[in-house]
Amino acid sequence: MGRLLEFLINHWILTGLWVVIFIALIAYLQKKAGKTVGIHEATRLINQEGGVILDIRDKKVFDKGHIVNAVNIPLAKLEERMVELEKNKNNPLIVVCQMGHQSGEAVKKLEVKGYSKVSRMTGGMTEWQSQGLPLVV
Repeated sequence: MGRLLEFLINHWILTGLWVVIFIALIAYLQKKAGKTVGIHEATRLINQEGGVILDIRDKKVFDKGHIVNAVNIPLAKLEERMVELEKNKNNPLIVVCQMGHQSGEAVKKLEVKGYSKVSRMTGGMTEWQSQGLPLVV
């Protein structure tokens, strides 16, 4: 531990650059990902505020199990099928993918088109299933 501290002190410019790069990376990832909600917040939005789940997984995966009343629009077709979501533009929209990584891209696309109440569910369907929450087949 003492040698690490000695290295950091002796190479303070290098250490400072690594800290700046790390902070910039975190800020970039947060900006790219958009607003996030957990599973409990997502269910509250659905039950109390008329929230809609947008499942961006492929149709085959969606048909194996999805959240009740979820709308399936694969990420690759989101731009062309976004009109299907127009009736829900003023409702909270929760974007779900398999693990929570791809949904950030969909959130950004929706925000550009004027969807202000859009967020992504952290952990995606993997987290939903690990919590033992119901799926429709």
